[in-house]
Amino acid sequence: MPKDSSSELVVAAPNPAWTTRGRALTGELYELLAPLALHVEHIGSTAVPGMAAKPVFDVQISVRDLQEAQDAFTGPLAGHGYDLAPYRQDHVPAGRDDDPARWTKRLWTRRGHPEPDVNLHVRAAGSPGERLALLFRDWLRAHPEAVPAYARFKQLLAEAVPDLATYADVKDPVVDLVVAVAENWARDTGWQPAATMTARPGEVRD
Repeated sequence: MPKDSSSELVVAAPNPAWTTRGRALTGELYELLAPLALHVEHIGSTAVPGMAAKPVFDVQISVRDLQEAQDAFTGPLAGHGYDLAPYRQDHVPAGRDDDPARWTKRLWTRRGHPEPDVNLHVRAAGSPGERLALLFRDWLRAHPEAVPAYARFKQLLAEAVPDLATYADVKDPVVDLVVAVAENWARDTGWQPAATMTARPGEVRD
């Protein structure tokens, strides 16, 4: 999963208000960035009920072209406290021989703003990174019995490692294991990103 660029390593107890705030964020971002923003989704741990998480919202925006989106989004996002990060590469899950170029993205972050901290992941529509973010979220939502164990793992890891880079490096292989199980679930249930994303551009999901 994408590495968090926040400076503090804190995994907070689940907060029911995250769902409402995530919904508001996706709506605000769509209003700001449409029509190039095809879909806006609340992803990551704050999008999973009952999940402990770093108090940073992950939002995914799907676009047709990453460079076009970067050129168009940078100005409006800067006005709302977002900075374009140099990080442009998602982690490729273990066991996949994909060209890493298929896992590129753009990332904006917001920190120290009156509004919530955000990692804004802009990914190409139909890319494997876009799909994986939705699959990971939806598998956890569909398997609430798995949430406490994964949340506890993150809390213990945050206490044991010195920084976010180490946290992400240790967490990635565990995420890969979850994804392997989630892929089987997707195959067995017929899950597709189109089933969780809106059918037409402009609608917002949380």
